[in-house]
Amino acid sequence: MSIKTQLAIIGAGPGGYAAAFYAADLGMQVTLIDMEKNPGGVCLYRGCIPSKALLHVAKLINEAEEADKFGINFGKPEIDINKLREFKNNVVNKLTGGLGQLGKQRKVNYINGKATFLNSNTLSVAKLDGSSETVEFEKAIIATGSIPARIPNLSINSNRVMDSTAALELSDIPERLLVIGGGYIGLELSTVYSALGSKVTVVEMLPGLLPGADRDLVAVLERKLKTKLNIYVETKVTEITEVNDGIKVKLEGKNVTEPEMIFDKVLISIGRKPVTDGFGLENTKVKVNEKGFIVVDKQLRTDDPNIYAIGDVVGNPMLAHKASAEGKVAVEAILGKKSVFEPNAIPAVVFTDPEIAWAGITETEAQSKGIKYEVAKFPWGASGRATTLDRNDGLTKLIIEPETERIIGIGLVGVNAGDLISEGTLAIEMGATVKDLELTIHPHPTLSETMMFAAEVFYGHATDLYRPKRK
Repeated sequence: MSIKTQLAIIGAGPGGYAAAFYAADLGMQVTLIDMEKNPGGVCLYRGCIPSKALLHVAKLINEAEEADKFGINFGKPEIDINKLREFKNNVVNKLTGGLGQLGKQRKVNYINGKATFLNSNTLSVAKLDGSSETVEFEKAIIATGSIPARIPNLSINSNRVMDSTAALELSDIPERLLVIGGGYIGLELSTVYSALGSKVTVVEMLPGLLPGADRDLVAVLERKLKTKLNIYVETKVTEITEVNDGIKVKLEGKNVTEPEMIFDKVLISIGRKPVTDGFGLENTKVKVNEKGFIVVDKQLRTDDPNIYAIGDVVGNPMLAHKASAEGKVAVEAILGKKSVFEPNAIPAVVFTDPEIAWAGITETEAQSKGIKYEVAKFPWGASGRATTLDRNDGLTKLIIEPETERIIGIGLVGVNAGDLISEGTLAIEMGATVKDLELTIHPHPTLSETMMFAAEVFYGHATDLYRPKRK
């Protein structure tokens, strides 16, 4: 069977389905190709959504435990792992099924199968029902995403060694869990398993958790995590062996007191790598760089004039919302509009407890690039709303361009930081100054006030914090 389409999109994750729906809304004839029954991609099936469903449960357990301080004791929770897994799967099915319906309403031709480029205008699709289909396209968008990276000498063939996908399956709750990698995926899953009852140890090779994140923010998170997790930084796992009662691990690091430890399960979470193999890119003019990412310009156009690429497969940050935004730019570029992808800020959120979020330039980045900046910080110990929540473990931080007082970066750590960062992202995108933020009336008492208070700190007259400006 053979069909013709204006736009073929390979991969139905947040980049692919956003591009498909947008193109259909703009009147294009669209074919969307993916291995899953419905659109959703890694984010909905094996990433953002299932992990957030489980993190919600973890938050509930932790808050119930902390309620003891207020004189309310719920007792030790009883966890029905089958019911919990069913809740997580229902969330995934509800959202992916909804996307399937939205695609049908837009008359997007959804093909369940694996696509391979035969040339710059033709795809061969091996469908899951065993048949095949040829798709002739005018333009194509590659949105194939990423997969967990592996460490060759540590990746043994054992169901006790998991990647993030296997960890989210929640097959059991191991008594002793080792997490290799102190990035955002490793820490989010550590938070989940710790709340469910696992004794979690985190090993990070670099000097600090969350490499690349602002150190002031990470310091607040790290203090909290150390009350729940065993954390080893500047530590390497040199060997993994399956033994009768678990996985024996050899560790090397300056603070390691037990160089050999045994865990019931090990989660390897050292990052992700783009999916570019097996799609016949060699039959096109698409180029891949030395790190495995597809090379694109600011309109997401590859070296092949008929083919665009978006999302994880074109580079960092590997975030769903960045992929969605790129998808819309690619569609507009295909339609001849002068759209380019050059945001001033892409928000990033780590859904730990407390959450960390940032947008724009971090202080570390400003230092490394020699950018002049000033900092204004408001600790949540002075926030009335944070005090009512008994969550003073937070900080709001502004990075400011001295000459113009323009806000070029914002960082937050604290409960709901992931929701608060949107205001900061808008401020950066709109070119807002600290004065704009200071003069914006924020509702009281809320955590969003800390944005305004941080701006007041910059001028040395924060109402709720005495911190005169240096002269």
